[in-house]
Amino acid sequence: MLHDPNRVYIFDTTLRDGEQVPGCQLTWIEKVEIAKALESLGVDVIEAGFPISSPGDFHSVVELSKAIREPIICALTRANKGDIECAAEAIKLAKRPRIHTGIGASDVHIKNKFNSTREEVLQRGVDAVKYAKTFVEDVEFYAEDAGRADNEFLAKMIEAVIAAGATVVNIPDTNGYCLPEQYGEKIRFLKENVKNIHKAIISVHCHNDLGMATANSLSGVLNGARQVECTINGIGERAGNTSLEEVAMIFKTHHNLGLHTQINSRKFYEISTMVSRMMRMPVQPNKAIVGKNAFAHSSGIHQDGVLKNRENYEIMNPEDVGIEKSQIILTARSGRHALRHHLERLGYAMDKVDLDIVYDKFIVLADSKQDIYDDDLIQLMGNATGDNFKTGIVLKNLQVYCGNGLPPEAKISIILNGIEYEAVSTGNGPVNATINAIESIVKQKVELKEFIIQAIHGGSDDISKVHMRLLANGKSYQGYGFSTDIVKASAYAYLDAMNKFL
Repeated sequence: MLHDPNRVYIFDTTLRDGEQVPGCQLTWIEKVEIAKALESLGVDVIEAGFPISSPGDFHSVVELSKAIREPIICALTRANKGDIECAAEAIKLAKRPRIHTGIGASDVHIKNKFNSTREEVLQRGVDAVKYAKTFVEDVEFYAEDAGRADNEFLAKMIEAVIAAGATVVNIPDTNGYCLPEQYGEKIRFLKENVKNIHKAIISVHCHNDLGMATANSLSGVLNGARQVECTINGIGERAGNTSLEEVAMIFKTHHNLGLHTQINSRKFYEISTMVSRMMRMPVQPNKAIVGKNAFAHSSGIHQDGVLKNRENYEIMNPEDVGIEKSQIILTARSGRHALRHHLERLGYAMDKVDLDIVYDKFIVLADSKQDIYDDDLIQLMGNATGDNFKTGIVLKNLQVYCGNGLPPEAKISIILNGIEYEAVSTGNGPVNATINAIESIVKQKVELKEFIIQAIHGGSDDISKVHMRLLANGKSYQGYGFSTDIVKASAYAYLDAMNKFL
């Protein structure tokens, strides 16, 4: 398989190691659908399953073998004849079949798992490779728990299985134990001390128990490995496996490494979403490459930098991983530049808007609401021009007291034509008390004809939209208000309508 020394082969084990996550089991139909997506993504090897483990897994491997044409279809076995025969039967229809067999290499596994000796385990590994070789030409050998194995013994085992016919030798950090430097040194030791290592591809298979799966895989590749075993979204046993999308984008981003894969990275987000949905395993928001926050910016400093030049805070193009564009997320930490960006995107003519006043209103809203949506901005702007933000009645402060058998009371502070006024009033409810307080200052005779409250998105912290229609001098005036506080939203709506009347 190896012909380009700078090419890194991608071995995907989403359907085998990834499916070992509790609650993430798939039907064979779902596995075929994901496998076809992996084929389209450009993976070199698909580990289809562990056929001996169950009739369902055997059937899945058979169906994948029939459905997939380009990638190698690999079946996992233990180092015994029954497993190998079952795997060979499952992949016999595959265009490019591979048997993946192996045995423990660390003294921990040799003593505690196999109750055996180094010599016996080594011979079992050699015999398994030789037997697998009678069914298929392409045989991969895994030295389980190689991360904790003695390097001298590991080298001896790898040399023996290559001599027996192994075409790929997998050096797993099964328990996610190694530090990147340790793991890289282990791969380099094998490169330098296994005499026939040039006859096989070294593969890395790292787990994420200490959060170093991707770093260890990269270290292994930099020291001579040329196959990376990984999964979509980094799913897998315990804390997961090396993330396929992370490894591929490291090579794509760091051109100076001179390494490349055949992965079409623009399909990452699509397949990430597919795997997450089918396996019922949400992708954490801060997940590298495909998390919903991977290309989202909420800090005002970052937003300003990205809007000036994307490269200030992004080392990858979102389009390169299948995400339509970066997101400038409006929060209480956002600055004027980001607010202006969104208002212009929504079609507001900024030369008619006093951005400072709009921003002050925006910050009040953002402090009380977690997420700011386009609807929120539209309600913030209302139907007003820039002049309406400078003149008329502006709410400065509102306090409402109610409960314990006392009549609702509203204490309000408003600015009318540049002068601040305060008033206190009661009513038959908090909204009525607020309106009464406003009327005591404005002293205009109007009649409230419609009062509609509407939640925009849903949830206990949602923004409330209030629509009021006032009747004055025989004419109707519409007002709109918004806030996470219904009483404040009502006050804003009443003042909006009153401003139009005045």
